[in-house]
Amino acid sequence: MDCIKNLTTSTLTFDITQFFPSLNHHLLTLIIKKAEFDNYIISFFSNYLVDRKTNYFWNNFTSPIFNVNVRVGQGSALSPILSALYLSLFIYILENYLKNLKIPISIISFVDDDLFISKNKSINISNSHLFCSYNVLTKLLKKFGLIVEYSKTEIFHFNRSQGVFNSPPLDLTLLGRSILWPNGS
Repeated sequence: MDCIKNLTTSTLTFDITQFFPSLNHHLLTLIIKKAEFDNYIISFFSNYLVDRKTNYFWNNFTSPIFNVNVRVGQGSALSPILSALYLSLFIYILENYLKNLKIPISIISFVDDDLFISKNKSINISNSHLFCSYNVLTKLLKKFGLIVEYSKTEIFHFNRSQGVFNSPPLDLTLLGRSILWPNGS
């Protein structure tokens, strides 16, 4: 029990820039197929999300046909379901990358706001794990056509010690970013 008391929990929170408008709808359709949904559902989403055309009628006037790609709208009733399906593949791949690199990180996702958690006796080791995870994450997101909104990235350290607790920053300068100072520092 003493070893659990002495752990520091470190978290890195980040947000995906323009998550819903940036989703690759062809990939989303492939994910739905891979999840083995019924063909009617696959067909519905394939037609709903991409290559839509419409025209409108007003009295005796008929407009020309024009393209309207619906996309996954942020307020749409379908957006939580579709984004969860989309992110499930991403998180699965990310977890496997981190597991192969032997980086013990927990991942929690809240649609487009995500969180890495590291528990360790040393904040420096946690920072190292968070740095590597962030590096893998940003490269993998790029392959999915998504980007981290760096200005919303934050680091937090939690410790149950009774003494003074000075949290070191997370240096992301090697990734072309700046130093992240822990919240409250």
